[in-house]
This record gives sequence, C-alpha cells and structure tokens, in this order.
Amino acid sequence: MSAATADELGHLVRSGWRLVAFESFEEERALALLERAAASCERRLQIWSVASGLAPAEGAGRAARGAAEAAGPGAGSLEAGLLAVAGSEEPALFALLDAHRLLDDPLAVRRLRDLLPQLGARRQVVVLLGPVIEVPMELLRETGRVELPLPGASELTTLFRRVAEQTAGLDPEAPELEQAVRGALGLTSAEAIRAFRKACRVAGGLGPRAVSELLREKRRALRRTPALSFHEDATALTQVGGLGELKRWLGERRRAYGEEARRFGLPIPRGLLLLGVQGCGKSLCAKAVAREWQFPLLRLDLAAAFASPAQSPEASTREAIQVAESLAPAVLWIDEIEKGFAATASDPTASRVFGSFLTWLSEKQAPVFVVATANEVAGLPPELLRRGRFDELFFVDLPSRDERAEILAIHLRQRGRDPRHFRLDELAEAAERLTGAEIEQAVTAALYGAFAESRDLEEDDLLNALQETVPLYDTHEERIKELRDWARHRARPASLDARMVDYFADR
Repeated sequence: MSAATADELGHLVRSGWRLVAFESFEEERALALLERAAASCERRLQIWSVASGLAPAEGAGRAARGAAEAAGPGAGSLEAGLLAVAGSEEPALFALLDAHRLLDDPLAVRRLRDLLPQLGARRQVVVLLGPVIEVPMELLRETGRVELPLPGASELTTLFRRVAEQTAGLDPEAPELEQAVRGALGLTSAEAIRAFRKACRVAGGLGPRAVSELLREKRRALRRTPALSFHEDATALTQVGGLGELKRWLGERRRAYGEEARRFGLPIPRGLLLLGVQGCGKSLCAKAVAREWQFPLLRLDLAAAFASPAQSPEASTREAIQVAESLAPAVLWIDEIEKGFAATASDPTASRVFGSFLTWLSEKQAPVFVVATANEVAGLPPELLRRGRFDELFFVDLPSRDERAEILAIHLRQRGRDPRHFRLDELAEAAERLTGAEIEQAVTAALYGAFAESRDLEEDDLLNALQETVPLYDTHEERIKELRDWARHRARPASLDARMVDYFADR
C-alpha cells in the first residue's frame, strides 16, 4: 500500500501538479513516503511547520526538527511559510504540516494562488499534509489528491519482524507473528508497533497470549475512532428465527470472497439493506452474518461521527471507512441508517458526508460487506435505494406462525429448556402480531414469574406472558401497513412465508 501511494505521489509530481493534498493521520509515515517520492523525481523534500519554519528533511520518516532547535525561515504563519517557499529556487517538494488548520487565511490562500506559476517554472510542488484537507474553492481544481491508507498485512509483517529482531527474546519467525499481524490490522503503523511491543512484554514473548493481548490493545485503540466500534458477537444464523429467504441469499454468497469466485467471474458482494418492522431481527442478522462468514464485525455510528468534538464528521466517517477497509474482509453494520442521514436536506455538512458515503458504497473495491438497517422508509434518501449501492433490499415483516414457533424454540433452548416439552403451535398462535424481540421478552417474563414462585417454567407461564404483551403492531398499525405497501413491489421479502402470501394474493 505504501509503495502504491509513493508511486501515485511521483506520478502527480511528474505530471506537473503544483499543489497536492496528502491526507493521512500518520505524519511520519507520510513524510517518509514523500521523501521517497521526491528522490524518485530528483527533487529535494523540505518540511515546513508553523512552529519550526522551513528546513530540509533529515532522514526518511522524520518530521520537522525538534522543538529545542531554533525556528527556521517562515515560522509563525502560513503566509510567512509561503514567502519562504517563494524564496527557494531549487526543485523541491514542500510539505506543509497541519495544513488542515491553516487554510482559512484568505491572504495566505491568495499568496498560494499567486505562487503556482512560479512553482511550475521551478519544478516545485507544495504538498498540504494533514488528516483531512478541505481545499478552498479557489484552489480546488488546481489540487491533486492522495490518501495514505492504513498499513496492510505485508507492511505490518515487515515492521513486526524488525521489532522482533531488535528485541531480545522475540523470534521473528514465530508462527504467531502472522496472527499478530492480522490482529493489528486497522491500526496505524505507530499504534501497531506500540501494541505489539506491549503485548509481547505483558505475555513474556510472542505466543498465543501475546496475540490475545494485542487484540485487547486494538479494541482500546479503536475507541479513539468515534464513529466506529468493534463487536465480538456470538450470534449465529441458526439463532435467528425465520427469515428463510434472507438466510438462503446469504448462504449463496458465503464463498464469494475467495479467488475461486473471482476466477468464476463473480464480483465481490457489496452488501444489503434491511428494511422492516422494528424488533424483527434486522440487527441480529447483521451480527450473525459476521459470525457465519468469520469476518470481523464493525459498527458505524453516524450519530457519533456528527457529535465528536475532536474531529469533523467528514474526518470521522473517512477514518471509520479506512479502518474497515484495512480489516477487510469485514462486515460493516450501520443501524438505523435513515436517522444518520436525516438532516441531509438542511445541513450542508450532513449532505457532504452522505455524498461521500454514497460514492464509497458505489465504488469501493475492498471486500467490506455493508449491512444497513432501517425502520422508516420515509427517512431514506432516494439516492440510497438506487441499484448499485447495495446488492439487495430485503423487507423484514412480522414473523409468521411457523417463524414465531421457531423463535420460541430458540429462546427456550438458549435458556436451558427443551422446546419439545411445550406446545409451540398453540403458543405461536397466542403470539400473533408480536415481533421477535417481543417474543423474547415474553419468554424472559415467564421465566421471572416461575422463578419468583420457586418452580420450573410451565406452558401457562408462557401463554400468560404472551397474552399480556401489547404488540408494537397495535401502537403503530398504520405505519406498519404503509411500510408493507411500500415494500410490496420495491423490496424482496426476507421470509419464505411472505413470498407464498404474495404469490397467492396475486392469483
């Protein structure tokens, strides 16, 4: 990945771009690549920061000089830095650090525009370096863009081997090294090295315990990505009641991520959108897919992206996507997606985030399977429903009688009861119009009642709990009917029973 990024930088320089926005959270790694690109283009890398001014780079991967050194020319402001750049005539790449915080100065932007012809004549390039670069409109069409992805497996393997060679007691050829690399995917190179060193120190060497410790460190590190959380869920598809058509569709795509599928001509599955009644298993399915396919499960929280005080929503969402791609193949779960993009019509920031997210959905090459859920069709932007964003749109309705019986059996079995000791058909009839979540709560309520009376669960306990449950359907009947009417000819039923109902209804 790093080599490809260095090549892309080199292509931009040789093609005559005078201004490049280089987005990365890893400053030292980005500078090392810039130095490599500058050398390949027979130019010198010079680094500028508002604190230290302009100076030549001093070795691969090193940022600006230490704080103890005297500030060089151009320190203090972006305008002063550009004046220092204008005074240099040698072919060079000028890396402007923390550029994302400095581009709101209209005088500096004007000076940069005036400097562009001069840069071209001198074979010079200004590189704006920062986590997210919002280029002013005046410079938008003059700016090339490069994004540095998180380190991949091959790069982390090289880094970890180097650390192991330099650390007494660590075997660089240990079989657990590959597991440690897989466990560190999704971290920056610096985070990965620190987590690897700490894990080996805590475990007393590079072994299974070190790999487990590294995974714990990674979960802690991912908490710093506000829009993304790492889930370890034990739910399997066999523990999801009903939804036979959706399960069959997922089963067909289970092997579609390997090289055999590519040779067969199959594209990588993109994802699916689950629309339906609240509490009927949409989120449960997202978790079960990750377990069934043995992929890491990541949850994208759009509300957290907009609420983060540390980063802009664009930066938070972009970082979350970058982490998901680095962990690929992975499942990215977006719960209640309609709420995350509810303000797109009135909020320019939300509109920009939504637009970039849609572009990523359509053009992503990494094997990230996106599972989005929605409860309200009215809140879904029409652009999200266009073919090409997702492979399929499924409608999840209230469970049928057979599905209710299956759900009851699953929850009884999970709580140590044999479903064969209960008349599930009669209980399923009593559970009419209940969602899967309501059936689960009824089973729990029945168990509480039996436990309070110091006896085992009986069928009457379940029957009473089911009859006492007020269905969501009774409260939101009109909304559910509207949802069904909309989905009838626009979405695929997630249940086999629903398909048969539609078939006979059309005769």
